[in-house]
Order: sequence, then C-alpha cells, then structure tokens
Amino acid sequence: MSPLDRLLAERDIARLIVDFGLFNDAGDWAAASGTFAADGKFTRPTGGDPIVGREAIRASFEARPPRKSCHLITNVTVDVASDTEATARCTLVLYAAPAGETVAGSPALVGGYRDRLVRTPDGWKFAERVGFLDLKVNLA
Repeated sequence: MSPLDRLLAERDIARLIVDFGLFNDAGDWAAASGTFAADGKFTRPTGGDPIVGREAIRASFEARPPRKSCHLITNVTVDVASDTEATARCTLVLYAAPAGETVAGSPALVGGYRDRLVRTPDGWKFAERVGFLDLKVNLA
C-alpha cells in the first residue's frame, strides 16, 4: 500500500467515525446503520450483547426512545493493516436530553469505540464496533 493510499484510507475511516456520530445525533438511522458492513456487529458503549447485521442495528436504533444527543468524537486513531482491513479507536463524550428538551438530562458519558473495519465496494464500513464507557460525569 502506498503512503498516499494509506493516508486516504485513514482519512476515509476517520470521516466514517465522525459521520456515525453525526447520523446518530440527527436520528438518521438508515445512514447510521449504513456505516456497517451487511454482517457488521455493534456493541453499544452502555453494554449489552452485540447486535449483528445492518438491519438489526437499524431496528435497534429505531426501537430507542426519541432523544436529542450530541456526540463529541476526538482522539481518532486509525491503523490500516491492508487494502481491505483496518482498526481504529476514538474517544467519545455524549450529552443527551429527552426529545424536545435543550438541557442534557443525564450526566455526560465519556468512553469510546474500538473498531474493526473492512473495505467494501461501497467504501470502508464497520465490521465490528465495540463501545465502552470510562466515566459518567456529574454536571450538577
């Protein structure tokens, strides 16, 4: 893989990571689930069993109560292993409020994702996205 190809892959993957947060905040569940490979796996930062498959991931988003959220994503690090495989990690701060509210009703959550990615005909996608929490911040 040439240095330019590696740099482009890193940029595409970093964009995918940020887009996932933006789609989530916009409530665009089709686009959020579309960041996964067809057989991708997703484990929420709050835990639980992995959700397997793009359609199951979409259904899990649609089943959640409506909310207003803001995902702040930083410290994105991408390691490209080959033309078709990569890993990544990022740090996440999440603020959320009930739908229609403008004040975060929950403590901020600090954690991140550990990702395994594959290049598909449609570009880079999450093969596996595992979330974790490090801190719950009391905003009171």
